[in-house]
Amino acid sequence: QVQLAESGGGLVQAGDSLRLTCAASGRTFSNIFMGWFRQAPGKEREFVAGISLRGGRTSYADSVKGRFTISRDNAKNAVYLQMNSLKPEDTDVYYCAGTWSGIWTASAMNYWGKGTPVTVSS
Repeated sequence: QVQLAESGGGLVQAGDSLRLTCAASGRTFSNIFMGWFRQAPGKEREFVAGISLRGGRTSYADSVKGRFTISRDNAKNAVYLQMNSLKPEDTDVYYCAGTWSGIWTASAMNYWGKGTPVTVSS
Protein backbone atom coordinates (compact mmCIF):
# COMPACT_ATOMS: atom_id res chain seq x y z
CA GLN A 1 0.00 0.00 0.00
CA VAL A 2 1.19 3.51 -0.83
CA GLN A 3 0.04 6.69 0.86
CA LEU A 4 0.52 10.08 -0.75
CA ALA A 5 0.58 13.50 0.90
CA GLU A 6 0.78 16.78 -1.01
CA SER A 7 2.15 20.07 0.26
CA GLY A 8 3.18 23.43 -1.13
CA GLY A 9 -0.10 24.87 -2.31
CA GLY A 10 -1.16 28.40 -1.49
CA LEU A 11 -2.27 31.80 -2.70
CA VAL A 12 -0.09 33.55 -5.25
CA GLN A 13 -0.39 36.26 -7.87
CA ALA A 14 -0.45 35.74 -11.60
CA GLY A 15 3.07 35.24 -12.91
CA ASP A 16 4.38 33.80 -9.66
CA SER A 17 5.77 30.31 -9.10
CA LEU A 18 4.95 27.49 -6.72
CA ARG A 19 6.51 24.11 -6.10
CA LEU A 20 4.27 21.27 -5.01
CA THR A 21 5.69 18.28 -3.23
CA CYS A 22 4.18 14.82 -2.89
CA ALA A 23 5.64 12.61 -0.19
CA ALA A 24 5.00 8.89 -0.56
CA SER A 25 5.13 6.11 1.96
CA GLY A 26 5.89 2.51 1.10
CA ARG A 27 8.79 0.60 -0.36
CA THR A 28 7.35 0.32 -3.86
CA PHE A 29 7.46 4.00 -4.82
CA SER A 30 10.12 3.51 -7.47
CA ASN A 31 7.84 0.97 -9.21
CA ILE A 32 4.94 3.40 -9.54
CA PHE A 33 4.32 5.89 -12.32
CA MET A 34 3.54 9.21 -10.66
CA GLY A 35 1.46 12.12 -11.78
CA TRP A 36 -0.37 15.29 -10.86
CA PHE A 37 -4.02 16.03 -11.51
CA ARG A 38 -6.18 19.03 -10.71
CA GLN A 39 -9.84 19.61 -10.12
CA ALA A 40 -12.07 22.63 -9.82
CA PRO A 41 -15.46 22.50 -8.06
CA GLY A 42 -18.07 20.92 -10.29
CA LYS A 43 -15.53 19.81 -12.87
CA GLU A 44 -13.86 16.52 -13.65
CA ARG A 45 -10.39 15.81 -12.36
CA GLU A 46 -7.93 16.50 -15.16
CA PHE A 47 -4.44 15.30 -15.92
CA VAL A 48 -1.64 17.84 -15.44
CA ALA A 49 1.66 15.95 -15.64
CA GLY A 50 3.09 12.46 -15.39
CA ILE A 51 6.52 10.92 -14.95
CA SER A 52 7.94 7.47 -15.61
CA LEU A 53 9.50 5.17 -13.02
CA ARG A 54 13.00 6.66 -13.15
CA GLY A 55 12.04 10.08 -14.46
CA GLY A 56 13.27 9.58 -17.99
CA ARG A 57 9.91 10.29 -19.60
CA THR A 58 7.40 12.97 -18.79
CA SER A 59 4.01 13.95 -20.14
CA TYR A 60 2.09 17.20 -19.79
CA ALA A 61 -1.32 18.61 -20.48
CA ASP A 62 -1.21 21.14 -23.31
CA SER A 63 -2.40 23.87 -20.95
CA VAL A 64 0.73 23.62 -18.77
CA LYS A 65 3.45 22.70 -21.28
CA GLY A 66 6.41 25.03 -21.00
CA ARG A 67 5.29 26.33 -17.61
CA PHE A 68 5.13 23.27 -15.34
CA THR A 69 7.83 20.68 -14.71
CA ILE A 70 7.36 17.34 -12.99
CA SER A 71 10.26 15.52 -11.37
CA ARG A 72 10.80 12.73 -8.87
CA ASP A 73 13.42 11.63 -6.37
CA ASN A 74 13.08 7.91 -5.71
CA ALA A 75 15.65 8.04 -2.91
CA LYS A 76 13.36 10.45 -1.05
CA ASN A 77 10.06 8.87 -2.14
CA ALA A 78 8.96 12.20 -3.52
CA VAL A 79 7.54 13.74 -6.66
CA TYR A 80 7.48 17.45 -7.39
CA LEU A 81 5.56 19.85 -9.60
CA GLN A 82 7.33 23.12 -10.33
CA MET A 83 4.75 25.61 -11.55
CA ASN A 84 5.98 28.80 -13.19
CA SER A 85 4.16 31.70 -14.82
CA LEU A 86 0.99 30.81 -13.00
CA LYS A 87 -2.31 32.02 -14.38
CA PRO A 88 -5.69 32.52 -12.68
CA GLU A 89 -7.01 29.56 -14.67
CA ASP A 90 -4.50 27.34 -12.85
CA THR A 91 -6.55 27.80 -9.69
CA ASP A 92 -7.60 24.32 -8.59
CA VAL A 93 -7.01 21.65 -6.01
CA TYR A 94 -3.94 19.69 -7.08
CA TYR A 95 -3.71 15.96 -6.43
CA CYS A 96 -0.75 13.65 -6.47
CA ALA A 97 -1.52 10.22 -7.90
CA GLY A 98 0.21 6.96 -8.68
CA THR A 99 -0.45 4.16 -11.10
CA TRP A 100 1.02 0.76 -11.88
CA SER A 101 -0.14 1.04 -15.50
CA GLY A 102 1.52 4.19 -16.82
CA ILE A 103 -1.81 5.29 -18.29
CA TRP A 104 -2.49 8.95 -17.53
CA THR A 105 -6.20 8.99 -16.85
CA ALA A 106 -7.88 9.54 -13.51
CA SER A 107 -9.61 6.18 -13.71
CA ALA A 108 -6.26 4.41 -14.10
CA MET A 109 -4.78 5.81 -10.90
CA ASN A 110 -4.30 3.33 -8.06
CA TYR A 111 -3.35 5.84 -5.36
CA TRP A 112 -4.42 9.40 -4.57
CA GLY A 113 -3.37 12.08 -2.15
CA LYS A 114 -5.90 14.33 -0.45
CA GLY A 115 -4.99 17.37 -2.51
CA THR A 116 -3.50 20.79 -1.94
CA PRO A 117 -5.26 23.98 -3.04
CA VAL A 118 -3.64 26.47 -5.38
CA THR A 119 -5.18 29.89 -5.88
CA VAL A 120 -3.81 32.33 -8.43
CA SER A 121 -5.10 35.87 -8.22
CA SER A 122 -5.09 38.23 -11.18
